[in-house]
Amino acid sequence: MLIDSYQRQFHYLRLSITDVCNFKCDYCLPDGYDCSNPREFLTIDEIKRLVTAFAELGVSKVRITGGEPGLRKDLAEIIRVVKNVDGVDTVALTTNGYNLETQIEKWVDAGLDSLNVSIDSLKSDTFRLITGSNKHQSILKGIDKAISLGVKNVKVNAVLLKQFNENELTDFLQWIKFKPLSLRLIELMETGDNKTYFAKQHVNGEQLKNKIENDGWLPIVKSKVAGPALEYCHPDFQGKIGFILPYSKDFCASCNRLRVSSVGNLHKCLFAEEGLNFRHLLQSSSQLSQLKVWLQTQLDDKKETHFLQDNKTGATKHLAMLGG
Repeated sequence: MLIDSYQRQFHYLRLSITDVCNFKCDYCLPDGYDCSNPREFLTIDEIKRLVTAFAELGVSKVRITGGEPGLRKDLAEIIRVVKNVDGVDTVALTTNGYNLETQIEKWVDAGLDSLNVSIDSLKSDTFRLITGSNKHQSILKGIDKAISLGVKNVKVNAVLLKQFNENELTDFLQWIKFKPLSLRLIELMETGDNKTYFAKQHVNGEQLKNKIENDGWLPIVKSKVAGPALEYCHPDFQGKIGFILPYSKDFCASCNRLRVSSVGNLHKCLFAEEGLNFRHLLQSSSQLSQLKVWLQTQLDDKKETHFLQDNKTGATKHLAMLGG
């Protein structure tokens, strides 16, 4: 079992398979991806070995992230390999959805259980302003296709931005009234390179959460592999709504996830000072026992909180580095 000194158990791995992204989201990569430094991303064999180690230590859910994971041509094979590791019950994917409409069938056939798609606005023009992409309608069609294919958990992530979508709550609620998906409203987080933007665009998500509660939405009990969202349901809605509020009190108390970067660094927190490279322990299946011992040891000094409330952002320059 992976457990830290605060008795938090880790059943959930967020695995980045690339840090490349093809969108230019205002809050993350406004100038686009910097491709000046070559990357040698984890291979499928390395991914299988690391997921096997985590699964043998109690991890049952693996979320594949980027950058944009859909940019890897072997994504379907990665999903298949991860799904076939003993102990892994759930394979999830977080994507910007740029090729969702054309690729979702392959991903589902490979074993995908859960899908998160980033859509920060339901208005095409606003979406384009935020992301620099004109894929809005295709992404919405891809979401409908995923639902029709029977993906069990389809979620839509929207980062709250004061000048763009703060007033879209009514539109989002109307959208999920007849769609069996979960909308996640995410409070903008400060990173190393967005301090000025953060000051202009940050929206206090607690206010929206309070509004939802006053409108009759009921809280849903979280499972041991659930993410950080506080999720709600309503008898008049097919969809659900959740809030990810990283600045709320005790946000880190229920932490249950670890992160591995696309080049094999363990990040004990999204906002840790640095990643710890363990790629040298992924070169042979004979290293499995050594890798498991190393992973267990690293949790001894995991911090109690992310320190965002103190304006400390660690080594996280932008969220594409680790897929959020």
